[in-house]
Amino acid sequence: MTVRIVTDSTCDLPSEVIAEHRITVVPLYINFRAHSYLDGVDLSRRDFYTLLPSITPPPTTSAPGTAAFTEAYQQLIAEGATGIVSIHIGAALSNVVNVARLAASEMNRAPVHVLDGGQITLGTGLLAVHAAQRAASGASLDEIVASVESMAARTHSFAALDTLEYLRRSGRVNLFAFGIGTLLQLRPILKMHAGRVHTERVRTRQRAVDRLIDLALELGPLEAIALVHANAPQRLEKLRRQVEARLPNGPIRIQGEVAPVIGAHVGPGAVGLVCTLASPRA
Repeated sequence: MTVRIVTDSTCDLPSEVIAEHRITVVPLYINFRAHSYLDGVDLSRRDFYTLLPSITPPPTTSAPGTAAFTEAYQQLIAEGATGIVSIHIGAALSNVVNVARLAASEMNRAPVHVLDGGQITLGTGLLAVHAAQRAASGASLDEIVASVESMAARTHSFAALDTLEYLRRSGRVNLFAFGIGTLLQLRPILKMHAGRVHTERVRTRQRAVDRLIDLALELGPLEAIALVHANAPQRLEKLRRQVEARLPNGPIRIQGEVAPVIGAHVGPGAVGLVCTLASPRA
C-alpha cells in the first residue's frame, strides 16, 4: 500500500522538509483589500511582514474551496497513492478540515482519511512529518491514522506574542481587553492542545520566553521539539539557546517561520515552541 500525506499551509514546514517527506501542502488564502493571495505561493513571508503593519483594513484569511483538495487528492491517486491521510489545522481555528472532509467524501478510487490535528503551525507540521515517516516505513493507512492520533494527544503548542494589536485587528480580542493589556504592556501567551486554545499573559518579553520553557518543563519528558517565529529570527535564536540549556533531552526537530495566514493574527515578533511528550513506550 502506498499512503501519501496532505496538509495545509498553516503547517509552517520548511520547503526542504516538505520535499524530503513528499508532503502535499494545500495553501490557504490571505486577503489584502480586493486581492487574494495563495499563502506561500503568491505572497512571500518577507513581503507579507513588510506590508502587515501599515495595511488598512487589516488582512483577512480564508480556507481554500473543496476543489483545491479534490485536485490534490486526485493528483496523488494518479501518482499511485492507494490511501491518503490529510492532516489539518484545528477546527477551533479554521474551517479547513471541514472543507477537506467534503472533498474526501467525493473520492472513490482510494480512501482518504481527514484528521483534525487539533493544532496550529508546526504542531500540525510535526504530525504531518510523523505520518510521512510512518508511510515511508510501510505502515498501513489505519496504522498511520492511529499513530498520528496518538501523537496529536501528546502534542502541545505554546506561543509568545509581542503585542495584542494583531489579535485586536483580526477581532480575536475585544477592545476592553486590548486597552488594559496595552496599558500594562502585557505579553500574550497562547496555548493549544487537543483542539483547545487557552491564554495567559506576562509582563515582559523576557518573561514571555521564560514562560514558554516553563510550560514545556511542566509537561514531562519530551520526544520532540519544534521552534517557530513570525519575522523574529533574533528572538527565535534566543529561544533556541534557552531550549538547549533548559530542555537538553528534548531534541529540536524543526525550525520554521509563521505563514501569512497565521501571521495576520499573531503579528510580527511572535515566537513559538511545539512539544511532543514522550510516548509511554518510549
